[in-house]
Amino acid sequence: MSSYNRSVSFKQRAASSPRFSRKTWVSNLFCALIVVGSIVSFFFVIGCGYLYVLPNLTHSFHDREDRFSNFSVSDDTCDVFDGNWVLDDSYPLYNASECPFVEQGFNCLDNGRTDNDYIKWRWKPKNCVIPRVNVQRVLEMLRNKRVVFVGDSMSRTQWESLICLLMTGLEDKSTVYEVNGNKITKQIRFLGVRFSSFNFTIEFYRSVFLVQHYWAPKHGPRRVRSTLKLDKLDDISKEWIDSDVLIFNSGQWWVPGKLFGMGCYFQVGNSLKLGMQITSAFRTAINTWASWVDRKINPKRTRVFFRTFEPSHWRYCAVL
Repeated sequence: MSSYNRSVSFKQRAASSPRFSRKTWVSNLFCALIVVGSIVSFFFVIGCGYLYVLPNLTHSFHDREDRFSNFSVSDDTCDVFDGNWVLDDSYPLYNASECPFVEQGFNCLDNGRTDNDYIKWRWKPKNCVIPRVNVQRVLEMLRNKRVVFVGDSMSRTQWESLICLLMTGLEDKSTVYEVNGNKITKQIRFLGVRFSSFNFTIEFYRSVFLVQHYWAPKHGPRRVRSTLKLDKLDDISKEWIDSDVLIFNSGQWWVPGKLFGMGCYFQVGNSLKLGMQITSAFRTAINTWASWVDRKINPKRTRVFFRTFEPSHWRYCAVL
């Protein structure tokens, strides 16, 4: 008998055997129990996950609603730039006289100003209400972060104001200090204030033009004492890169008195641009800045802001 026939004969005998049939029945029952148990376990896990996740999602959604409940918007639009200044007796948000990071020259009340209405102005957009700042929430948002301001004195005073505002949320003010022990002054190109209890810093770099301010080239006209290299960003720009929030401003120094009146003219490459208008030079510098941001800044880490041209510190000022 061939091996094939012997195999078939064995299978036929086994199938007709009562012992073999019982084993097959038990095996099938065991497999069925496993399948049923797996299905029940699957739905049990899904049900538990649903009971756990849904309340958390609901709680998160309500938290989000609470967070923005004070943000009232009509017509589904909110243009924060379209509005008016209104008097608010709950202002100011901090007392400048109690903040050690306010420059003495800008502490108006301490310097003898008699009226105080100017510290009670609040910006109100037409179609929405901006909620009052939650200092504790901002402190938590900035934990382990690095915020960098770059610009002129307008940027520096905004930097000071943010520091003073955040200090109102701290019981121990001594945990806030300038990293190099410097006093706040316009002569220093770098100032950094650390909030040690939250492990973050708010820094300021003085760069009034954002591009390089350099000595006059050799053999240039006598009236040229220095130049702005419009195609090169400030040589301290490498210090700005590894930040979480990066805030720029420029504008106040782009006026004839602070440029041509001081013997400062424009340069692109090795070429002097003695006839270039200030507006054209400013546009070129901003394009250089924007190109640097595209090349050097990681948008997945750093949020970049550019503040528009703002009013001067002084009541009367030159305009372009």
